[in-house]
Amino acid sequence: MKEKLKIGIMGGTFNPIHHGHLVTAGEALNQFCLDKVIFIPSGDPPHKNSKEEKIAEHRYLMTVIATSSNKNFFVSRIEIDRKGKSYTVDTMRELKKLYGEDTDLFFITGADAILEILTWKKTEEIIGLCSFIAATRPGYNISKIQDLKARLFKKTGNNTQKIFVMEIPALAISSTDIRKRVKENRPIDYLVPEGVSNYILKHGLYK
Repeated sequence: MKEKLKIGIMGGTFNPIHHGHLVTAGEALNQFCLDKVIFIPSGDPPHKNSKEEKIAEHRYLMTVIATSSNKNFFVSRIEIDRKGKSYTVDTMRELKKLYGEDTDLFFITGADAILEILTWKKTEEIIGLCSFIAATRPGYNISKIQDLKARLFKKTGNNTQKIFVMEIPALAISSTDIRKRVKENRPIDYLVPEGVSNYILKHGLYK
């Protein structure tokens, strides 16, 4: 019997993508025995400002550059090319249609971000379409995630394990800090892949 395809979905603005994103994706690939991880730069995310949309193509290309050396990493334009606001539920529907209903999708995101899940559009449907991998740093208090599980599954009536906690090395890297460093002419070496650093410099991003 053919095993189910297991695909990790790494969503985010990736403005810019950095080593923290790559370490998280690599750890999920290994810990959950995923067949591949698809990075999906957001198009016009409802929870972000419109500046993200304006440089969408740059964010996409930087993600391609950053992931090109890993044969199990792929990048999708599914949200970049979608008109209007990008909602997770729409993306999950499209991926299920593309890869088949029996494919297991794992949405990979930070533990703090997953605590906002109850504010997402059509939460109940999203839970039915994919599982979640919540990336935490060592020592992170997971009690809020446990509370979220209890509230979420009471609401949806789904008793299946849908939120998994994944501990990763303590990387305090953020895209916000990287943009700030570029603006202040401070180095971003070793925070992002060399190709991404060169791309930012070449195109004068974040100045």
